[in-house]
Amino acid sequence: MVSTEYERRIAARFATFDQDGNGWIDREDFSAAAKAVLVEFATTPRSDRGQALYSGAEAFWQGMAGIADRDGDQRITRDEFVNGAVKRLRDNPDRFAEIARPFLHAALAVADADGDGSATVEDTVRVLRALGVPEEAAGAAAARLDTDADGKVGEREIVTAFARYFTVPE
Repeated sequence: MVSTEYERRIAARFATFDQDGNGWIDREDFSAAAKAVLVEFATTPRSDRGQALYSGAEAFWQGMAGIADRDGDQRITRDEFVNGAVKRLRDNPDRFAEIARPFLHAALAVADADGDGSATVEDTVRVLRALGVPEEAAGAAAARLDTDADGKVGEREIVTAFARYFTVPE
């Protein structure tokens, strides 16, 4: 049972990961997220960027499972997610950032049209939409990520914001 406002907020984030809406997070949800980003940017899974994204998704899944899958069934329930995030990540958002970094780095590379190590705000919106974030929320989030107002979003900005989204009560 979710008891605090912080835990309720974390529980609401569960749907972000449960890509197929079946009530749990599993490896397939992370693969589906990678596939959605690749489709959005017309990137083939067998390309270097496609392989890096799938590898990043697998690393992210392994990290999440290690933190939250308490019964070892290769599925993270909503309660496991809330308890894993609250108990293991609340005091250490950097740990969550490091778990997510390979996936986020690879997603950024897929969206990085000019190879400069960053994505445009517009392409960041596309990534977020591909991951299931509603258009309006994706636009607002991407704009906030562009902290220096240069129209670009880099890895540091994305990883930091991602970790805060899931671990810092605001």
